Amino acid sequence: MYDVIVVGGGPAGLSAALVFGRQRRAVLLVDGGRPRNAPAAEMHMYLSRDGFPPARLLALGRDELAAYPSVEVRSGVAVAARGTKDDFEIDLADGTTERGRRVVLATGQVDEPYEIDGLAERFGRSVFHCPFCHGWETSGKSLAVLTHEPMEAMLALYVADRFSDDVVLCTDGPRDLPAELAGKLGERKIKVIESPVSRITGDPGALELRFSDGSSLAREAIYHRAPTRQHTGLAAQLGCEIQPDGTVRVNELQETTVAGVAAAGDTAKLPAVPDAATLVSLGAADGVRAALWMEGDLFRSDLGYSPA
Repeated sequence: MYDVIVVGGGPAGLSAALVFGRQRRAVLLVDGGRPRNAPAAEMHMYLSRDGFPPARLLALGRDELAAYPSVEVRSGVAVAARGTKDDFEIDLADGTTERGRRVVLATGQVDEPYEIDGLAERFGRSVFHCPFCHGWETSGKSLAVLTHEPMEAMLALYVADRFSDDVVLCTDGPRDLPAELAGKLGERKIKVIESPVSRITGDPGALELRFSDGSSLAREAIYHRAPTRQHTGLAAQLGCEIQPDGTVRVNELQETTVAGVAAAGDTAKLPAVPDAATLVSLGAADGVRAALWMEGDLFRSDLGYSPA
């Protein structure tokens, strides 16, 4: 039996495994090899690694884990989970089952761009979800914000305020924008196009949105906050509380509502936090935080002592 099974080999999972390895814990890290930011060529706002390729970061993380013999990294997909504190079972797609005293879920979320021809294949390359991650690189460019959600129109106001004087909001069909928000869009001279988007074509820096009414719009970049879902159903299988937005509920120690199970990265968030942040740096920090406090729990369990 492993001390900890970490599911997910992104920044959160690798960071958790590193902490446990340095504390001489027997750890299994299971990684399906499908990181959420795989399409992105660069990551940002990670001190000393701004503009660094995210795939390279993961490779370096794996290399660092190799220095700790108690950490096993296995390529594979976890398909089922069950059990209780001190005796969890994780089933892998290859038919094996592994047991662990504790579990850290760092499985992340999956983006599901709208079903518009040409959108998904450009997502993360010339269609961006986050102005914190990509705003600097789109400074001064012609931008479109594509969303069905009225309140997501705030994103158009934000990028217009920070990065560009040429922003168009595309709602992909008629939407009821709150009057105050519509007024703010008008004040910033942000054009609103309600015609459904039928197709997106072009290369980075030279995109074209084509609409069902036959019109088109040339843009250098597009922002689109795609709907998301959990990458796996493991948290629900273990009985963890899933919040209305689909994230796993955790407390300040990254603990889920199930004893012995922690969750880290954008798969989880505190109830008071409005959105699951997608920054690599925050994912890594969550992994460290989860492992730090779980290590203390394991130590107290080993000692047979629970302070009042």
